[in-house]
Amino acid sequence: MKKKKAVPWLYSFPAMLLIGIIVVFPIVYTGYISMTNMNLYHWSDFEWIGLENYKRALLKVDSGFLSALETTLLWTAGNMVLQVVIAYLIAVGLNAEGLKLNRLYKTLLMFPWAMPAYVSILIWRVGMYNTEFGLFNKILVALGLSKMDFLSKNSSAFLACMVLNLWMALPFMIMMIDGALQSIDKSMYESAVLEGAGFLQKNIYITIPSLKKIIAPAVIMTTFTTFKQFDIIYLLTMQKGSLSGASLQTIITYAHQNAFVSNNYGLSSAVSIVIFGIIIVFSFGMNRSGKGERGEEA
Repeated sequence: MKKKKAVPWLYSFPAMLLIGIIVVFPIVYTGYISMTNMNLYHWSDFEWIGLENYKRALLKVDSGFLSALETTLLWTAGNMVLQVVIAYLIAVGLNAEGLKLNRLYKTLLMFPWAMPAYVSILIWRVGMYNTEFGLFNKILVALGLSKMDFLSKNSSAFLACMVLNLWMALPFMIMMIDGALQSIDKSMYESAVLEGAGFLQKNIYITIPSLKKIIAPAVIMTTFTTFKQFDIIYLLTMQKGSLSGASLQTIITYAHQNAFVSNNYGLSSAVSIVIFGIIIVFSFGMNRSGKGERGEEA
C-alpha cells in the first residue's frame, strides 16, 4: 500500500525538482538578498541587515518607491479602463449588421499586437514622438501650432506611453471581446427588438452581462501584464544614451534602476519581493471573487 502511494511522488519528482530549481529557488534567493546590503561595493562581503531595505522602500518618502507605486497603480487602472471600453466599442462596431469587409478590418487590427514590441516602441519614438521628424509634431506645425517634446515631462510622457500601450494592447482585447460576442445567442437580440429595446438597452441588458464571465480571464491577464510593464516606459524615456528628460518611474523600472544603474541589489531584491507580494494578493483576490460569483450562481 505504501509503495502504491509512493509511485505518484516518484513520477512527479523530476517535475517538482525542475520547478524548485527554476521557480522556487530564485524567489527564495531574491528574498535572502533583500535582507542584505549587497551592492557593487559589498558584492562578496555583504552583511545581513534584516528589513532595512523594506523600510527604506516602504517607509522612506523620498526613496522613490512610493511615487513609483502610485504611478504604477494609475498606469494600470488608466490603461485597463481605456482598453476595455475602447476595445468593447470597436468590437461592437466590427460586428454591426451590414458592415462590409469586417474580416479585413479584424485582420489589420492584429498587426500592432503581432509586431515585436521593441520594434513598435522604437518606431513610435522616432516616427511619432520625435521633436523634429515625428508625425505628431508635423501635424501640430501644419495646424499652426508650436512643436512639442512629448517625452520631456512626466505628464506628457505618461500620456505618450499610455497611447502607445493602447495601440499595442488593444488588438488582443478586441479579439477576445469579438470572440465573446460571437457566442451570444442572436435570438436574445431579436426578442429585445420585438419588445422595443434600442441599441443602448441591448448593450446594457444583454451584451455586457453576457460578456463579463467570458472576457474576465483576458482582463485579469492583461491587468497583470500592464502592472508589470517595463519595455514601453524604459525604451521611450529611460534607455541609456537616449534619455528624454522625463523622470517617470514605475515599480518595475525602479527595481531595474536600483539593480543595474545604482547597483543596489539588496534594495532591488526587496522591491521585487514587494511586487511579487502585490501580485500574489491580487491573484488571491481574483480567485476569491471568481469563487464567490460561482457560489452565487449555484
